[in-house]
Amino acid sequence: MSAKKSFKGIAAFLVVIAILGCASGFGYGYIQNDINGKRNSSQSATIEITQYDYAYDVGMKLKNAGIIKSDTLWNYWMEKNHSGFAFVYGEFNFKSDMSYEDIANKLQNPDVSHALVKVTIPEGFNIYDIAARLEEARVCSKNDFLEFCKNGDDALNEQFPWISEFPENELRAYKLEGFLFPATYDFAENTNARDVAVSMLKAFDDRYTDEIREGCKKLNMSLYDMITLASVVQEEALTNDSAKNIASVFINRLGINQKLQSDVTIFYANKLKENGYSQEVLDAYNCYKCDALPAGPVCNPGLEIIDATINYSQTDYYYFFSDLQNEFHFAKTYNEFETLKAKYPWQ
Repeated sequence: MSAKKSFKGIAAFLVVIAILGCASGFGYGYIQNDINGKRNSSQSATIEITQYDYAYDVGMKLKNAGIIKSDTLWNYWMEKNHSGFAFVYGEFNFKSDMSYEDIANKLQNPDVSHALVKVTIPEGFNIYDIAARLEEARVCSKNDFLEFCKNGDDALNEQFPWISEFPENELRAYKLEGFLFPATYDFAENTNARDVAVSMLKAFDDRYTDEIREGCKKLNMSLYDMITLASVVQEEALTNDSAKNIASVFINRLGINQKLQSDVTIFYANKLKENGYSQEVLDAYNCYKCDALPAGPVCNPGLEIIDATINYSQTDYYYFFSDLQNEFHFAKTYNEFETLKAKYPWQ
């Protein structure tokens, strides 16, 4: 081999070494710049972290938003420096000049929290009770929830076809009252009121069985009317044992076009009055004034009361009351009713 060729070979080798050295230096600098927040950009973004996001999802969201350069590097750094990191759910405002450590600290302090909270909605809660509890738990605004539940929206008819079958009634206060299923929910703080309502409607939909459909047919009632009746039974019944007889009284009255005369509908009408509804609407719920069922449900009944309403006792009762010991008494005639009231103190 000539000296010239040997020199050229040595020179080429040195160039390769130099290039590799530069590349290594550049790579190390790139890594350190990303870790330290030196990215030569002034980008900002709001990123939402949900209960469904894994650690790698967070890295991908940060990269896609332009906050970091490499999600692979971020994931490696987090595993090395914050192994077992517990993410907080919420919305976070980031800037592209934040270091990895700054980002990790920020991920513990959301600008808008979506922390999960358990919210229990008992059987018999009305829409005002539910709205107050949701606001107390910081799930959503009471007013936003009430406003959405007045009429819902068109999309609900597609998601829950039974809603599209509700009767039109301009005197109805809240279209979704009665169908916000009582249960314990895991809600995120600061959730859109519509999403909260949909979760509760979905819980009802999951329990809307063929048995309930057949029960409505047996009663010769629509789903809406059956739930309206069940809501009155729910409020009247102190125990599930009394519910079937109470349902029987109301069904018997409906059968002869006799007013239901249920005090719980007056209580609900008073709630509506407190919230600005007209006297015409109040009268449509007051079963001492309206001819049959109230304009809509007066609470959200549970499955046991719905079942008791559908499978009511076959009786000749038209009257009932509860005494001071919370025992129920039922009567076939008004005279019998008055006799029982005289015998058992009730107020």
